[in-house]
Amino acid sequence: MSDPTDFLLTNARVVLADRVIERGYIAVADGRIAEVGEGAAPERGEDCAGELLMPGLVELHTDHIEAHYMPRPAVTWPAAAAVVAYDGQIAVSGITTVLDSLRVWREEGADEVSGEAATLAAAIDTARDAGLLRVDHFLHLRCEVPMPYAVAQTEELIHRPDVRLLSLMDHTPGQRQFRDETKLRTYYRGKKAGLSDAELDALFAQRIAFQAAHADENYRALVGLARARGVPLASHDDTTLDHVADAVRDGIAIAEFPTTPEAAAGLHAAGVRVMMGAPNLVRGGSHSGNVATVDLAHTGVLDILSSDYVPASLLAAVLRLPEVAPEIDLAAAVRTASKTPAEAVGLTDRGEIAPGKRADLIRVRDVDGVAAVRRVWCAGRRVA
Repeated sequence: MSDPTDFLLTNARVVLADRVIERGYIAVADGRIAEVGEGAAPERGEDCAGELLMPGLVELHTDHIEAHYMPRPAVTWPAAAAVVAYDGQIAVSGITTVLDSLRVWREEGADEVSGEAATLAAAIDTARDAGLLRVDHFLHLRCEVPMPYAVAQTEELIHRPDVRLLSLMDHTPGQRQFRDETKLRTYYRGKKAGLSDAELDALFAQRIAFQAAHADENYRALVGLARARGVPLASHDDTTLDHVADAVRDGIAIAEFPTTPEAAAGLHAAGVRVMMGAPNLVRGGSHSGNVATVDLAHTGVLDILSSDYVPASLLAAVLRLPEVAPEIDLAAAVRTASKTPAEAVGLTDRGEIAPGKRADLIRVRDVDGVAAVRRVWCAGRRVA
């Protein structure tokens, strides 16, 4: 096999979409999976020493790119270099397809990435065009609905062919993720050290005023933009049955991080895919005091895992899920971070190990609950 995208992987535990082959092999040709077999391979290939072979993970919601662009408050790194560094971290975390989540809003006085979506999108283009990226990148536009310029900034980006998801977010104090306002105060103090209670009071009052002035109109406009472009919609932090009804009415495809069991159950029952945080599972609960990922796994309403703010957490959570929720086997756990998220955003050519699919593959060694990504292939090309 002379072509670097033609190869044979042998002696592996192969995780298929519905079962695990305890000893099998995968043949790759022209960047796609040509054959999957059980037992000994028909010829010599790369010996995987009994380690796991899994489909490359598919990440729909990570804003970790912003941590590379602004590594410290008010300190920015050159954008294209930040993208390349972030891409490398994504690859070695076992993620071969990532939706880069970009904030589509600006908040005056924020000491964090704010209103830089166009800058980061252009930097992704620069790195991609130069052949510097290891994995597949698409865009997820995170729209803070109450913000005054959310619609205008979304209009600047929604036409891009790499936009695969638009989420409708509302972090107004006193509802959804931050029903407990003290949690939001703790969050903002972590982001903006030194803010006094009076300064936080003023910030929260402005947020509440923005919601009253803009949220309803912006919401309808953003839904309309997504529908016109055929971009899947995600809701965010659904809490009540009214939120569920709104999501169903507006054709929401993915519910990101519902905060209560009743909201998650209602969304799942309506056919909306429920996404929860991998850090929530690894840490044993929500840092905001909301519903635990493992609780939704036990009740059968967990569809998708997302690494959110820790890229390595996605693989860790996938491997941990069958331990903390025995009703979910390894194949089903892997689906939550591969096949299901890929299908949710229309990427049907990847997300599982099956003939004809892209050879997005990861070789993983798991020792005492600590997973190490040993090899990564994206469309048959070795990238890590």
